Amino acid sequence: MSNLIKEPHEKELFGHPVGLYVLFFVEMWERFSYYGMRAILTLYLAAPIIIGDPQSGFGWSNGETLSFYGTYTMFVYLTSIPGGWIADKYIGQKKAVMLGGILLCIGHGILAVEAQWAFFTGLLFIVIGVGFLKPNISTMVGGLYKQGDERRDKGFYVFYIGINLGAFLGAILVGAVAAKYGWHYGFGLAGIGMALGQIVYMYGIKYLGNVGDFIGNDDSPNKELLKKPLTKIEKDRMLVMFLSFLIIIVFWGAFEQAGGLMSLYTEQKTNRILSFSLPLIGNEIPAAVFQSVNAFFIIVLGTAVGGFWYNWKKKGRESSSLFKMAIGVIIMAFGFFFMSKAASEVVMNGDEVAEKSAMIWLILAYLFHTIGELCASPVALSFITKLAPLKYASLMMGAYFAATGLGNKVAGFIGGLSEDAGDFEVFTGIAITCTIFGLLLIAILKPLKRLTHGAEDRQAIKNEETEGFELADN
Repeated sequence: MSNLIKEPHEKELFGHPVGLYVLFFVEMWERFSYYGMRAILTLYLAAPIIIGDPQSGFGWSNGETLSFYGTYTMFVYLTSIPGGWIADKYIGQKKAVMLGGILLCIGHGILAVEAQWAFFTGLLFIVIGVGFLKPNISTMVGGLYKQGDERRDKGFYVFYIGINLGAFLGAILVGAVAAKYGWHYGFGLAGIGMALGQIVYMYGIKYLGNVGDFIGNDDSPNKELLKKPLTKIEKDRMLVMFLSFLIIIVFWGAFEQAGGLMSLYTEQKTNRILSFSLPLIGNEIPAAVFQSVNAFFIIVLGTAVGGFWYNWKKKGRESSSLFKMAIGVIIMAFGFFFMSKAASEVVMNGDEVAEKSAMIWLILAYLFHTIGELCASPVALSFITKLAPLKYASLMMGAYFAATGLGNKVAGFIGGLSEDAGDFEVFTGIAITCTIFGLLLIAILKPLKRLTHGAEDRQAIKNEETEGFELADN
């Protein structure tokens, strides 16, 4: 009779556990707050220069702004390592997400205060809060599915659409509110979004069942795993995960120009004037709103790209996560050639911009960046949950986000080069470098796949589980 009763996290909706949709909406609102705030962060720091208001923002140069942006976003993700470690070692993923959400609500709330101390204090709370929430909520998504469940990749695509639905709404609404009413109203709106996410989590946590509970609890069936050393297979998989983090650093080092150099380029050198007027916005699109384009494309194309790879695999073609990530880097790199074209259209008159580039090149760049991201990022999240040993599940997800953070720092450094090297040279250099990197990765794909020991192959997983049972019987 007990076999007929499903645990809360096993109840399904549209072919996936109900808990997936709880985490979907929590992450949606958390990303609304984060990307909404991110959309106006660099513009706020350079505000007196960009919008000519001496009473607004900090007045930093492009180089100073991009350096700070890179450092801030790096620390946002680096804290995922201690956040994941604390979850694995002491409190579990479920409580870590709760704590992270509370800290984020406090941080975004403080940012709404118009004072310099509040700005830096709010960012500090956000850095710590993301460190607790980000790696652990992603790990819980993987925990909703058993090993070998082919729905896991699709589940991460659904989750990823939630991330970008929040990013899309956040960039548009926060960017528009900040442009019309002031920076701190925008920061305040981001805080309201985070509060809604925390409410969703508190209400929906019952649908997660035991997913995310601390495995060191006395009643946990996996308690003994904390004491066992890693096997040879687990060590090899850890190695290939660390190697995959290099891909992540390169990918995000290029992609995150969106929040830095491309954001400033959009504000200063892109013709954003429309021939008609839009509600709340008018006939000039705020630069921050363009950060929603990537998220919009992900919402539209997310299931299509996921479906493409599913059908590709059914035809027996190469479809490993590492291959998808390499293809993602190459496609993303191609998007920067459109930014090179945009930069070639800009005409300078001394330090003044005499002629700006067309919006179409920016849109096309975001389109290819989005397709590349969909090939790489949700796949990488799923890949970590497949390979990571259970006792290090959140720690390895934290390491993944730390690699993302290092990529953000690299992005800030590369973006800062544009002041001396020039936009065209930086955009073209990124495009060529990432293309070569992706091709090299494909060239060494076979030895990397051997290190996974069939973690993405259902039959290999079954054999591994059978060996585990035989060892237990002996």
